[in-house]
This record gives sequence, structure tokens and C-alpha cells, in this order.
Amino acid sequence: MRTREIDPIEDPLAYADPARPLAWLRRGDGIVAVGHEAVHTITVPAGTGRPRSAVIADAWRELSAAADIDDPLTLPGTGLVAFGALAFDEDSAADSVLVVPALVIGRHRGRTWLTSIRSDDDSGDDRPAAEAATRPYGPHWAGTVGPGAQSPQGYQDSVRRALTRIADGEVSKVVLARDLTGSIPAGSDLRRLVRALSTGYPDTWAFAVDGLIGASPETLVTVQQRTVTARVLAGTIGRGADADADTAASAHLASSTKDLDEHQYAVQSVLASLRPHTRALAASEQPFLLKLPNLFHLATDVEGELADGGSSLDLVGALHPTAAVAGTPTPAAIATIRELEPFDRGRYAGPVGWVDAHGNGEWAIALRCAQFTTDDDDIAVTAYAGAGIVAGSDPESELLETRVKFRPLVDALA
Repeated sequence: MRTREIDPIEDPLAYADPARPLAWLRRGDGIVAVGHEAVHTITVPAGTGRPRSAVIADAWRELSAAADIDDPLTLPGTGLVAFGALAFDEDSAADSVLVVPALVIGRHRGRTWLTSIRSDDDSGDDRPAAEAATRPYGPHWAGTVGPGAQSPQGYQDSVRRALTRIADGEVSKVVLARDLTGSIPAGSDLRRLVRALSTGYPDTWAFAVDGLIGASPETLVTVQQRTVTARVLAGTIGRGADADADTAASAHLASSTKDLDEHQYAVQSVLASLRPHTRALAASEQPFLLKLPNLFHLATDVEGELADGGSSLDLVGALHPTAAVAGTPTPAAIATIRELEPFDRGRYAGPVGWVDAHGNGEWAIALRCAQFTTDDDDIAVTAYAGAGIVAGSDPESELLETRVKFRPLVDALA
């Protein structure tokens, strides 16, 4: 494979496949697959007997070790790269995938490049830049979603059952999600959804991987030149209708014992998972308020140095699932989720991101997202949102929190 710098491109997403976009964007920077041709796809179903992240990490190491890489830029996203989306639960029926595209356009701090990747059995030369052509955006479309397997009342009932388990000491925290289902017209240009999320929520990771599309505010882990960073989000409140209400909302979140406890569970979970793999690991003492267009989050940044020969995929395996999307203690929380959620989460709340041949990568938790599945007549949509349940949680308030979290995707679909 070879990476070469090219003239700046205004809209890398215009090069993606309308029906099957592969993209990872934040504030206009990121990487986008040109078209839909894949050189290699690693697919891991349930039942392998090993964690799926470990199977993918080993397969990626083997693939990378055999690669002939010509990358004079060595920027985040250059060289041999793959897009990944992993299932939340090892028992999920959804596959975990890692996709190596044939052509990638990337942009980082004003520099733009084209990466051409070919397999060993491809006897042709590296794909020329001429193959990287824009595709006109299709017509605007609209989709609708409504209650799925978990109704609003069913969700509140599940929260009450979770609170009983917390009171009995089975779990300290459990994150419960609900789903919305619907459809969009066949042939819809899904890049429009990616673009709407990317421009409407520029501080999030806008992603599209194998039909999973969303805009996540939560970094699972980033590795660049052996520096490890992560951002923990737990504790949420909706934005106010005006400046005074906004200030009151942020002050309430910053002083909420329930939300601060929930946040501390999540931070300690991440630190405990990263310590065996890092040196000089540090986290801010107090969370800060992360302001998004529709809500506030309590946030804590974590930073360290990769201590062994691992990669971002290894850290993904060590971190997932965090307390922020599963609960504490994790095994009991996962068991509770399986019992109280009447659906398979699939890749919702699982790791999504990219990795390069050196193990660098950016991985988020797949939040504010939906899975799109094409059939003969239309494109089915399943969207997800969840809330962390701890002692003192109110079922109606947790339902309202999920509505706030659904808003970015629901608005973009409309």
C-alpha cells in the first residue's frame, strides 16, 4: 500500500459509497473509504471461545506484519488502516467486523492524502488517484422511528427492577437501553445522515461502519505514538431552554451526588482496565462539564503511555465494556442487561473506530447511533439510547434522559 499527499479536498464524504459509507470524522478531519471495495474484511461471530476483540487484534497483527507499507506522512489515519465495529456483548448475534478498504481519503490539520491498498493477489499497480471520484449526493430523504421492543412504560418497569437489584446489592450500577425502530426509503443516500450528524455535532465522532451510523461524544481510547488517551462520560442532563435554565441545569449536574457517583464508577472502571497496559496513567481529579448542543455530560480525561507491545485494539479489549455503558461490577451488570433488555444490542455501545498497522487508532463507544439493514423494499432502522441506573435513580427521569439522547439521530433522520 502507499499513501501520498494530495491537494485539499473540501468534502471527503462525497467520495464515500452512498449505500455503504465507511467514515470516521470529527470537525472535518478523519478518514473516509472511497467507494465500497474492500481489500480484506475480518468478521468474527459469537461463539469463538475467545473475546472477539482478541481474535480481531491477532488477525490484524498478522495482516499488518505481512504488509508492505509506503507512508511518508505518518499522520493519524495514514498508511494501512481498517475501520472496525464490535458487538457490545460477546453473546450478541451481531458480527464484529474490521474492514480494510481499497482506497482511503484522509484529512488532518490542513493536510489531505490518498491511501491505496491492494491485496497480494492483486497483480495490478496501486490504484491511482483518478479512481477516487466524487459521487453526487442523492435526493433528501426522511425516515421515521417509533417504539421498538422496549416501550417507554416497559423501560420504566425495567428501571424499577434494576433498582431492586441495586438495593439487594447485586449491582452498584447498570446501564439500561431502549430501542426505536423504523425504516427509510430504499436507495436513500446514507451519507446525508453522516453529514448531518457531523456538522450538527462537530465535537463528536461521526462514524459509519458496516451500516452502523452515529455521532458519539465518548472516546473509548486513542493511541498515537504510544500516547494513550481516553475520555469518560457518565452523568447527563438536558440543556435548558434559555441561558438561565442552561446555567441551572449545568449547576444541578455538577452538584448531583447521584450523577457524581455514577461518573466515579465509570472513571475507576477505565483506570483499572488501563493500568496493566500503561505507564504514568493519570486522570483529572474532578470531572468537567462537556457541553453538547442538546445536553451536558460530566467528563474526565485520562492519559498515559502504552507500556507493552500492545495496540489500540488490545486496549479496546481491555476497556470494553466500561461501567459507563454496562455497569458495576461488569459481569453482574451484563447479566442484568441480558435479563432486563428485551432485545439484542448488537453493536450499540460497542467499540467503533479505526486502527493502523502500528497499532495507533481512535476508538469511540457507539452511542447516539442506529443500525441500518437493507432489504428488498426499504432500509430498516434500529436506534438505541440508554441511561445509567444507580441508587436514587428515578424511572421517569431516566426515560427522559433517553429521549434527550435519541434527539440527535431522530432529528437527523427527519
